[in-house]
Amino acid sequence: MLRLLVMGIGLGVITGTALKLLAPRLASGAINAPRALPASASPLQPLPQGLPLGRFEPHLELTAISQAWARLAAVHKDLKATGFVLVLDDGRFAQLRSNEPMPAASSIKTPVLLAAMEDLDHGLLRWNEPLTLTKELVGAGSGWMGSSPLGTRYPVYEAAAEMIRISDNTATNLLIKRLGGKARLDARFRSLGLTATKVNNWLPDLSGTNTSSSHDLARTIALVETGERLSPRARDLFREVMGRTVTRTLIPAGVLRGVTGSSTYPPDSELRAKGITVLNKTGDIGIAYADGALIELPNGQRAVAAFMVKGPFNDPRSTELIRAMAAEVSRVLIKEPADTKPAGTKRAEARAPGAGAASSRPGVAVVNP
Repeated sequence: MLRLLVMGIGLGVITGTALKLLAPRLASGAINAPRALPASASPLQPLPQGLPLGRFEPHLELTAISQAWARLAAVHKDLKATGFVLVLDDGRFAQLRSNEPMPAASSIKTPVLLAAMEDLDHGLLRWNEPLTLTKELVGAGSGWMGSSPLGTRYPVYEAAAEMIRISDNTATNLLIKRLGGKARLDARFRSLGLTATKVNNWLPDLSGTNTSSSHDLARTIALVETGERLSPRARDLFREVMGRTVTRTLIPAGVLRGVTGSSTYPPDSELRAKGITVLNKTGDIGIAYADGALIELPNGQRAVAAFMVKGPFNDPRSTELIRAMAAEVSRVLIKEPADTKPAGTKRAEARAPGAGAASSRPGVAVVNP
């Protein structure tokens, strides 16, 4: 103990003496004292944080796609078609009357899901909160929840899942009611920049009074994918629910057609084999069809796309037009890598802008930027 005490006193004396001798030199700047970094400075450059989330910011129009859509729509004078696609990673986009309001049918369920996930994120809604079935909320058409006795209670997670999985109209009405009703939900949509999206009637809304636009449907999914509106956990729930959709006959089938030249149903196994994932939600009220989707491309980029067509009741040309428009997207955005081409296959040569349309060979396209 005595030795430790003596050692401590000695070190204190030596340190004090050294500081006393160095103080004048530090004050005059003869010795460069270490300086603290300002709060805004960083001693190390941050490393890239994986793949970028991207933004909903159109920059460069893919005129080859826009013009192809216009040609396809012009063939059917009695059909009214709109479309929008945006690559979130680099801002390439195509459009066809994309801001024009159209009957939303069940595609409006995607914005309803986004609003529900926002409330879940902010603690205004519980995932297992019970929703009570009342007479005004019973929706005819697709779904099974409306056939249950009045007073039946469903948790939010089941209503959200069935609203997207099988497009249950009663489940949608339950959520619209819980989110504050039609007028309040419309105000939410405006705050999200969904200017054409309005809920004027309970589902199924066979007369088509509920509206949206191709731009709004694509923007809804983009707000989730870019992390602009939801936390990672709520975004994962949104994607999980969207991944359960049963109806895959529109954008997913069209994307596959653009890559392989044919459409098989269900298209998912062949899409996965090509490195493509499509999460979508359709709408169908006979006089109007719609589909909005997230398309994950083989190169790791993501695109949001939406199409809406209005025409004669149950006209098969309406759904075929959506598939054809989706096929134009994949022909341009999804190109077959050179190292996967069969031996002896000549690589398609890119032409100057305006020189021509896409190659007829499946999976290979010429982009007219």
